[in-house]
Amino acid sequence: MTELHKTWLFQNPNEIPVSFWLCNPTWKRFGDDLEKLVLEHPRFFPEYKKGEYKDYKNDWWAYQPGKHLDHWGCEWNNIIEGHDSICINHPVKTLEDALNISIPEQNIGLEHGLIFLRYTYLRGYEEAMIDLYEKNKIYQVLMEKVFLYAKKQTENAVKNADEKGNLFVSFADDLGMQTSLPTGPDVWRETIGVWYEKLFSLCKDRNKMIFMHTDGCIYEIIPDLRRYGLDVINAQFRANGLEKLKEVTRGERYNKIALHLDLDRQLFPVATPDEIERHIWDCVNTLAMPEGGLSVYAEISEDIPLANIQRIIEVFEKVIDYYK
Repeated sequence: MTELHKTWLFQNPNEIPVSFWLCNPTWKRFGDDLEKLVLEHPRFFPEYKKGEYKDYKNDWWAYQPGKHLDHWGCEWNNIIEGHDSICINHPVKTLEDALNISIPEQNIGLEHGLIFLRYTYLRGYEEAMIDLYEKNKIYQVLMEKVFLYAKKQTENAVKNADEKGNLFVSFADDLGMQTSLPTGPDVWRETIGVWYEKLFSLCKDRNKMIFMHTDGCIYEIIPDLRRYGLDVINAQFRANGLEKLKEVTRGERYNKIALHLDLDRQLFPVATPDEIERHIWDCVNTLAMPEGGLSVYAEISEDIPLANIQRIIEVFEKVIDYYK
């Protein structure tokens, strides 16, 4: 069993797992200088080969410039290569559209935005919010189709996990905004939570652990997700705050849940290296427990100065050995 799995299962790991995502635009900006930094830290980048970054491509359609149609018929536009697209055309305008839209035949897998975001892509954000509050006929028809597609992808993911001997099934859906849930917790439980409870039950029925990435302010519903069966939450520092995350993942009022913490990516571009180091240690010292339950993640975008990237990596060299 890996140290990461020991951590997420609260089985007294020997280290705090850390991870990075060096975005392709970051490589494009810093090139050889970033490569030098990576090669100096083989513990974190053991498979990287010199010159490899020059062949990196943005293969996923959403990171390619231009307009694209996805498998539901939603139209997307991207103006900067390497950054994400935005949904600009929502195919479900009326109840008739909801009745007529077909569930995709393609098995895309457990894509980002499986339930909540997919509904907003299909309807548009404002219309989606009205639907969720009114629980109107469009919501009833369209959400059932969204769920049926998600159910099939979840069943496939569980089957694949069984075949490969994987312990975890991973979900991703940005459920929060910067400072709150978009609907409030009560409406969320009645309209989004019920569907995730059903999806999670498909995993638990096959003894699978569940990991979920979700950006935004979601601390109010972490206990609900835990009750539905979630084992690991990938939550953001900035949107939730350290004390709230401590309360809902470590506090006595709730069952403990493993936290894969997304560090303050909005701080990284503007802070000094020393401020970044203090931020990382504040998070680790507040949330780390001897039995585990904490892994730490840093997303490295191209607007972060190279000195700050270097400090993040250097601090992670110490964080990983926190228990020693």
